[in-house]
Amino acid sequence: MQTTFPRLLLEHARQRPGGPAMREKEYGIWQTTSWSDMAALVQSLACGLHQAGLQRGEHLVVVGANRPRLYAAMLAAQSLGAIPVPLYQDAVAAECVFPITNAEVRFCVVEDQEQVDKMLEVREQCPALTHIYYDDPRGLRNYDQPGLQSLDSLLAAGEAFAKAHPGAFQAQVDQGQPDDVAAMFFTSGTTGNPKGVVHSHRTLLDRAAAGTRFDKLGPQDEVLAYMPPAWIGQNIFSYAQWLVTGYVVNCPESSGTVNIDLKEVGPTYYFAPPRIFEGLLTSVMIRMEDAGAIKRRLFHAFMDVARRVGPDLMDGKPVGVFDRIAYRLGDWMVYGPLRNSLGFSRVRVAYTAGEAIGPDLFSFYRSIGINLKQLYGSTETAVFVCLQPDNEARADTVGVPCEGVEIKLSESGEILVKSPGLLKAYYKNPQATAEVLSADGWYHTSDAGFIDASGHLKIIDRVKDVGRLMGGAHDGAMFAPKYVENKLKFFSHIKEVVAFGDKREKVCVMINIDFDAVGNWAERRNLPYAGYTDLAAKPEVYALIQECVEKVNADLARDELLAGSQISRFLVLHKELDADDGELTRTNKVRRGFIGEKYQVLVDALYGGKSEQYIETQVKFEDGRTGSVSATLQIRDAKTFAPVKAAA
Repeated sequence: MQTTFPRLLLEHARQRPGGPAMREKEYGIWQTTSWSDMAALVQSLACGLHQAGLQRGEHLVVVGANRPRLYAAMLAAQSLGAIPVPLYQDAVAAECVFPITNAEVRFCVVEDQEQVDKMLEVREQCPALTHIYYDDPRGLRNYDQPGLQSLDSLLAAGEAFAKAHPGAFQAQVDQGQPDDVAAMFFTSGTTGNPKGVVHSHRTLLDRAAAGTRFDKLGPQDEVLAYMPPAWIGQNIFSYAQWLVTGYVVNCPESSGTVNIDLKEVGPTYYFAPPRIFEGLLTSVMIRMEDAGAIKRRLFHAFMDVARRVGPDLMDGKPVGVFDRIAYRLGDWMVYGPLRNSLGFSRVRVAYTAGEAIGPDLFSFYRSIGINLKQLYGSTETAVFVCLQPDNEARADTVGVPCEGVEIKLSESGEILVKSPGLLKAYYKNPQATAEVLSADGWYHTSDAGFIDASGHLKIIDRVKDVGRLMGGAHDGAMFAPKYVENKLKFFSHIKEVVAFGDKREKVCVMINIDFDAVGNWAERRNLPYAGYTDLAAKPEVYALIQECVEKVNADLARDELLAGSQISRFLVLHKELDADDGELTRTNKVRRGFIGEKYQVLVDALYGGKSEQYIETQVKFEDGRTGSVSATLQIRDAKTFAPVKAAA
C-alpha cells in the first residue's frame, strides 16, 4: 500500500471525525475515543516526544496491555519516523534487557507501576534508557526518578508545542514513506536470544489489506483486543487492520474481565489461539456437567444434531428437511444461548492460528454456527500467508495461499514463501537474515508440510523437530513431536505435552493436566486434593490421562506415516510448565530442548524403564521470589496398537 500508518489515521479522522475508533473499559464503564480524538492524542504525543528528543529512525519501546493511549504512542512514534517496539507485558525484567540494548532504546512508554518497576530495574544494564513515560499513575505518586514522567505531562508539553508550531506535526507525517521501517517485533526466542523482526509500513499494511479484502471487513466490524500487543497476531488484527479498515477496537478492563467484556462487546471479527477456544469450551463443559439431568440430556441430544448437521450448513451443503428443522430448534434452545454465553452471538468471522486445533474442537464451534477458520503465518510474514475460504474450512489444513502469496516446497519438505509481507531483515543480524531469506526472495519458514489435492496447505511440524525413531520395531519411522503433542492437547483434561522420540526406539511424553478441568472432574467424584501437585499424582487422574493417551495411540495406528509415533510411556508433571521458569515462550509455545535438559532425570527414567522418579524443581513466583516443588512421579506404560492397513 502506498501509505503509512499515521496517514491512514488522519484520513479516518477527516472522513468520520466523530465515529468511534477505540473503546476502553474503565471502572466498569466503556469509554469511547473517536477518530478525531485519536488524531489529536497522537499529534500531542508526537509533538511531546519530538520536543523530548526522539529522533527519526530511533526505537521506542511500548510495554503494556491493549490501551488506546499506548496505541496512540505507537502512532506518535511512527509519525516522527521513529520505530515502535512492543514488548510482552508479562515478561520479567531480565527478558527486557536484550531487546532494549539491542535496539539502543532511549525512550519507552509503559502502562502502569508494574512496568515502570521493570524499566527502573533494568536501567543499570541499559544505561541509554533515559525517558520512561507511564499511562496509569496509580501507585507512582512518590516515585522520584530521573526521566520518569506521566503521559499526561508529555501530552501537555506536546499540546503547547503544537500550538506554537502549527504545521510541525503534519510536516513530520508527510516525510514518512511506505518503505520506511514501521515497527519491530521480537520473536519469542525458543532457542537463544530473540530476533528483532523489522517490518515496513508497506509490508504490514499490504497484508492487513489482503486479509481485509478476503473476509470483506468494514468500518461496521468490532474486535476485542485482549492478546499481548507484542504478538504480531494481535498487532495486525487490532492495529494494522484497524487502520486499514476503520473498524472499532475494544480494549477490556483487565485480563480477568475478558470473558465478561467479550459478551458485552459481541465482536463480529475474532481472533484467538487454540488454547483460548479450548478454555472457553472447557468452561462450558464444566458448567454443563454441573447442570441438572434434563438439561444435560437436552444439551447432548441437540449437540449430536449439531455435529451431524452444523458443519454442512456452515459450508452451504445440502441438508435434509427434518435435519434442518431439528437444527433450527436446537439453535433456538441450545446453540443460540450457547453462542451468547460465549460472547460469539455476533461473530461473522473467527480465526485461530499459532498451533494446530483439534478436529473435535474445530467442529464443535462450526457445528453451533460460529464461522471458525484457520490461518497460517508468522512474525516474519506479517501473519497472512494462508487463509481458509468460508466454505472450505477444515481442521487438518491451514487454507489456501492468500492474495499475493506464492508457496513452494523444498526437497526436504520445508515450506518456502514469497509474499509482499516479508520482513525487511532481522535487526543487526545479517547472518540470520541470510539464513531465512534467499537471494531470489523466498522466505524459509522452517515448517514442514505439503499442499493437498484441493490446494490447501497442511502443516506437519517444524522441520528441525521432525525426527526418526531408531532401533526397535519402528526403526526409521517418522516422528513429528508437535503432531503427537497436539493430538493429546485436544482432550480438555490435558493442557500441555512434551514428546520425546527422535533417535530413540520409542515415544515417551510428559503431560500437564488442565487444573480447572481435572479439578472439576475430581470434585464431581468427591476426590479430595490439595493443589496441582497432589491432584496430578492421584491414581484416578493417571487412569484418566492413560485413557486419553491410549485413544491417541489408537488414532495414530490408523495413520500409515505416524503409526510408529504411538506413545509407549508417559508421566504427569508435578508442576505446570511456565514462561517465567523458561519452559514456555511468551506466546506459550513449549521450549522442548530446554525442558529436555531441565528434566533430564525424568527423560532418563522414562527411557530407563523406571516406574517412578523423585524430582525437585526450582520455580519462580509472580512477585519474583523463588521456591521449589518436589514429588515422586509415577511413570506408566501405555497400550499401543498394531498399524491399521488402509483398505485396498
